[in-house]
Amino acid sequence: MIESRSTTLTGLVIVAAVTSFGLAACSAVSANQSDTSPPSGTPRGKSGGGSKLPGAADGKLPTGTSAFDTDLPGIANLDPKLRAAVQKAELAMKADGVPMQVTTGWRSKKYQIELMDKAIKQYGSREKARKFVADPDESHHVTGHAVDIGPTDADDWLIRKGNRFGLCQTYSNEIWHFELVTTPGGDCPPMTTPS
Repeated sequence: MIESRSTTLTGLVIVAAVTSFGLAACSAVSANQSDTSPPSGTPRGKSGGGSKLPGAADGKLPTGTSAFDTDLPGIANLDPKLRAAVQKAELAMKADGVPMQVTTGWRSKKYQIELMDKAIKQYGSREKARKFVADPDESHHVTGHAVDIGPTDADDWLIRKGNRFGLCQTYSNEIWHFELVTTPGGDCPPMTTPS
């Protein structure tokens, strides 16, 4: 049940601070890290031996992206039911005075590989990296069935009220990651805790 697993905003801020290093792993680019220009510079990790970093065509979203920005592949390639639920939630949040943005939605397999490569470099092994980044063949972002939302106030709102739209936080260590896993108004299932 969403009420029994919701936390106070203070608790969310603490959780966000403790797990902020993992935010980039799921969301690729946090709200204050994404940009509107294509990525530049030398790629890190093993993403194609010098190939161009993932950009907008791979799902990278600029700061301030709305669920209504359907001209962006990261939004357009979401499962239509998920996109509609997030759009309804965004309108409800706006009515409540809570700003919301989609920090990442659909991602290409190339983008997910880049994230895994970076996580392996950061954490030292694929096993440790998998606690923060899904393998490309397992990522719900690659299939268009997951969104990462920011800022923290929007995450808190969705944790408390997202089930009205069928949206639930699905990973205990990622307060920003939501999926369409219940019927509107239904109970959210227990979250997965990465091991």
